[in-house]
Amino acid sequence: MAITTRTKFTEQLDEVEGLIRRLAEKASADVRACGLAAAGDAGAAEGVVSGRKTEDRLRSAIEDSCLDIMLLQQPLIGDDLRFVTGSFRLVSDLSHIDGMTRDVAFLVGEIPPKAAGKLKDEFARMSEHAATMVEGAIEAFCDSDVERAQKVIEADAVINSLYAESEEKLVRLIRDGKSSAQYLPELLMVAKYFERIGDLAKRVAAWAIFRVTGEHTVSEKPGQEEGTT
Repeated sequence: MAITTRTKFTEQLDEVEGLIRRLAEKASADVRACGLAAAGDAGAAEGVVSGRKTEDRLRSAIEDSCLDIMLLQQPLIGDDLRFVTGSFRLVSDLSHIDGMTRDVAFLVGEIPPKAAGKLKDEFARMSEHAATMVEGAIEAFCDSDVERAQKVIEADAVINSLYAESEEKLVRLIRDGKSSAQYLPELLMVAKYFERIGDLAKRVAAWAIFRVTGEHTVSEKPGQEEGTT
């Protein structure tokens, strides 16, 4: 009986990991699609917007599975406890990322291609970097890889830098009289969304460290005092 119970428990853990990987794959694919949408690919934007039901279904399945394990598989200890707890918590970060991609898809639909083209390269670099961070964070969590998680956290500085470059570029264009300010708020908001996605990927990476150490510590901005959740 004990062997059968443990086998069932292992299957439940594997199911949760599989669902998390699927949600992360969707989120990272949508982040990349936003980069294409910002470059004028209407089909990419439509694909992102239409994916809400898939995200909701995966999130619910992960949360329900984690609750079932916590209620029925007692006592949970060590890595098993940290995996289930971390999974339950990080799913909200992944869902938030995917929700932000829909916001970006909507925003770029409101910006004329000529205006969006002013930050085309920056958006492409930010979306690719953010998607790679999401993928790395989930791999780190599933593999209990602290070193990889730390690299993801450190990689957030690149997106912060790209956001600063985007902001400076827009201000410079306006100052030089080469662009109107009409779509400045929308363009900056798109860049800010990518920057925030990087922050959320960093939080997911911190859950990978939590799985190993039991502590979830992440600094939201360079130089900001770290906090533990």
